[in-house]
Amino acid sequence: NHPLKAWLDVREDFLLEDIRREGPMGYDCFLCCLCQGPSAIYRCKECEGNELVCKGCIVSSHKRNGLHMIESWNGQSFEFTTLKSLGLSFQLGHWFGEECPDPKPPPNNNFVVIHTNGIHEVSVNFCGCCDGAEPHVQLLRYGWFPATTHHPQTAATLTVLKQFQIHSFESKCSALEFYQALSRLGDGIGTQPIRDRYRAFLIMVREYRHIKTLKRAGRGHDERGIDGTKLGECAVLCPACPQPGRNLPPDWQTRPENEQWLYRLFLAMDANFRLKRRDNKVSEDSDPSLGDGWSYFVENEPYLEHIKSFADQAQAKSTCSNHSAVNDSRLTVGLAASGVGSVGCARHDCMRPCSIGDLQKGERYANMDYLFLLSLGQEKLQELLDLVISYDIACQWWINLLTRMLNYSKSIQIDGAKINSFTYLVPKFHLPAHITHCQTQYSFNFHQHVGRTDGESPERGWSHINPIATSTIEMGPGSRRDTLNDHFGDNNWKKTYTMGATLLRKITTAVKESTEHTMLFHRYDLGLRSKKKMARNVDLWEKELIAWQQDSSQPNPFESRVKKPTQDAVRRQLANEDKKAQKEGQAYSLHPTITANGLIIAGLELEEQQRRLYQDSHSLELHPSEAQTSKLLKDGDTLFGDIGDWTEVQKRYIPSITDLRQNNAHPANIFTESWQMPLFLPSSIPPSFSCDSRLQDIEWRLRCAQANTALEDLHRGIRLWSYLYIDKDRFARGQHANTRARSTVDRAEIKVKAAVARYQAARVAIASLAKLYTGSTWEKDFPVLKDADVKPLYVEPDAKGHRKVSWIWKTVEAGEDATSSLTVFPDLRVEWSKSHARAKRWQEEVLLLQEEMRRVLMFLENEGQTWKSRAEFSKQEVDELTKEGLSAYAHPQSKLRQELKTHFEEMWKDVDEFVRLKGHVKGKGNKKQPTPLETIVETQEM
Repeated sequence: NHPLKAWLDVREDFLLEDIRREGPMGYDCFLCCLCQGPSAIYRCKECEGNELVCKGCIVSSHKRNGLHMIESWNGQSFEFTTLKSLGLSFQLGHWFGEECPDPKPPPNNNFVVIHTNGIHEVSVNFCGCCDGAEPHVQLLRYGWFPATTHHPQTAATLTVLKQFQIHSFESKCSALEFYQALSRLGDGIGTQPIRDRYRAFLIMVREYRHIKTLKRAGRGHDERGIDGTKLGECAVLCPACPQPGRNLPPDWQTRPENEQWLYRLFLAMDANFRLKRRDNKVSEDSDPSLGDGWSYFVENEPYLEHIKSFADQAQAKSTCSNHSAVNDSRLTVGLAASGVGSVGCARHDCMRPCSIGDLQKGERYANMDYLFLLSLGQEKLQELLDLVISYDIACQWWINLLTRMLNYSKSIQIDGAKINSFTYLVPKFHLPAHITHCQTQYSFNFHQHVGRTDGESPERGWSHINPIATSTIEMGPGSRRDTLNDHFGDNNWKKTYTMGATLLRKITTAVKESTEHTMLFHRYDLGLRSKKKMARNVDLWEKELIAWQQDSSQPNPFESRVKKPTQDAVRRQLANEDKKAQKEGQAYSLHPTITANGLIIAGLELEEQQRRLYQDSHSLELHPSEAQTSKLLKDGDTLFGDIGDWTEVQKRYIPSITDLRQNNAHPANIFTESWQMPLFLPSSIPPSFSCDSRLQDIEWRLRCAQANTALEDLHRGIRLWSYLYIDKDRFARGQHANTRARSTVDRAEIKVKAAVARYQAARVAIASLAKLYTGSTWEKDFPVLKDADVKPLYVEPDAKGHRKVSWIWKTVEAGEDATSSLTVFPDLRVEWSKSHARAKRWQEEVLLLQEEMRRVLMFLENEGQTWKSRAEFSKQEVDELTKEGLSAYAHPQSKLRQELKTHFEEMWKDVDEFVRLKGHVKGKGNKKQPTPLETIVETQEM
């Protein structure tokens, strides 16, 4: 039985007991439970027991708990009262119970303390003795954080400040929401007037966060003091990224060349346009940052000077897709900052020191260059020999980076030779938005020594910070930077202490995937090499791959070199021809707005719509819903009207079409069968009816392109279908999972069938028009596509030795002789290169993760020793009690890192053995291996 069902039987007990607590609960209102005195009408809402006590006892028992909520019994009900009104007063600057000979109350005896249980008005006496500390110091020593150092009248307990900080990290609640919640913990409706201390609370929160940041960064233990803090010194560093002097072996720079890639630093650049700031007219002077440039945001003044100097810097025209974020200024009205740019580690999602800055107008190069260069300019970082930079517009951004850098301030310039030696790639998710050349030239999948890095860590990182955008958008400049710095620091720290489980999960997956993809590649490679003629091709492919890896200007083995015109390309070509003909007055146009080219293009589009409508009508279930039926009728109605409009234009170009349609009457008023209406394109017009040869030529060009495009779609569809089918066979368990997986596979199969239908229709039309093109090789270029030809790319024979590669994968590359013994089949070459890359990337990922684990342990050991040395160090100018505090704080910090290291070592103790056994651990049970169907498919990530 569900626990709630059992609880329902006794819920009245809960209700009555809750109501019972509203009364005295049986206690005698005339007899104090502690001193047996009269007038026992007070009780504490937070102390256990709820006994009624007299005024003297309630005050004396709360001298150490002066921020509890008190109620008094008025004969009918309890009402809220305060310990201040009952006579309780806090004496600061002395030991508990010790009276001060010269107490100094605050002005008007008004003092408010913000605590986790509400907002309290209390009576406070400061110590006025000759050796007494300043009031703000007395408050801090008592555990209350003052809102000001000049006659403080407001404070917040350290407990409530810490609680708000944790709540803001985890639930992203704003300071206003938190403060309003505290104010409701009194009487709940605001009838008890409490002085508004919200602005004071904001100040205390900022100062508390800043002090905690300095404390955790060891600034209190540094003889340079707070003013000696260097740029980025308060940032939490990523323990897994290579950091010279912290987690790299002493001889890392002299290691063999084939090991140097293990010490690569992977950086990811990105912009976030959610983190805006409204132009609320708050200046930097009135709202400064408390640690300008000490954490993740860059130092503000030099950054703004740089932006001002290069505000008019011209953005180079893109040779790739139009990445509008680079120059987008549409959403900057009323904003002081349109977002932020950032540089973080690409593998562990940690923000780097001095790597974040406000954007003013889009993702301009001047902003991103500064953040990138300043991030690299940190101490010892330039010692790294190699970097991989992930950026969604890397293909354009890096081209003139060196030229731009030479115009910038010397303070942010780095070695120009290194700029050109770095590797620039595009994140995997963003890559499909780029042109075809970029999709291979800047792919993480195809470049060696990057493992399975995807470059998308910024997108995952923004998810934890975006919820606070609604709060930071209204803040002043300094407050906003301080708040974001605090959140970035917390995220980095969480990544640090969860890195044990994170890296363990990654390497468990990497080892198994490495084993599987290596096995698949070897099967593929051996299957190709089993044929002597093909083996020579494989040797050639291998040389080409090595040459491209060493010099990316060499022919790219991941790109098909078959240059066949696509439908889109031919349509653009026809459109340009129309424009040129119209200028010269020779346009073939018998209609005011539709040319002959436009007529045939529209006819092919209508034909495609008919195929889709046919597929939709035949994919309905036995009893379709009303919505499905209505949509089908609507689509049929629309198509019917479009065909009618098109045929009216067609009559102008093909007058004989009227007689042809009369001879082929069709029930044109049946909307649901509009997919059956004949269009009579030039290829389907019988020879006995006249048709202009120019229209036939237009259709021939479009049909050839349609067939080429259909084959490309067929390739992609088969790869996706194969991948999904194997994924379902391996991982889907249970009826629910199998049903979902089957539905996904069916959707992919529908796309395959649609591509087949387009190709077959195109080939029929090409065959009909071929009589006009004597000597054409159309039969060789466009073979008959049978159902048996629609299959994945097999490379091994079956048990009887009859399995062959389907002709759809055997298109010969341009310039190759099909009769030559070295005929190159691009689809086989590209698949071999991709399969090789998949295996290599997973192998590299295992090695990278092992190196990162070693670096994490060494980093924690180094940090532990650093804090241990801080515990032994003592400032000469501080008193003995402060020295004790410095030591008492440093020892736990050192112990924490040592314990974290020990915990990770225990967690990872079997990793080396697991890697050695390639993931096949006894008794663990491996996933189901692929069936003998040796299908090499392109995964979704590729």
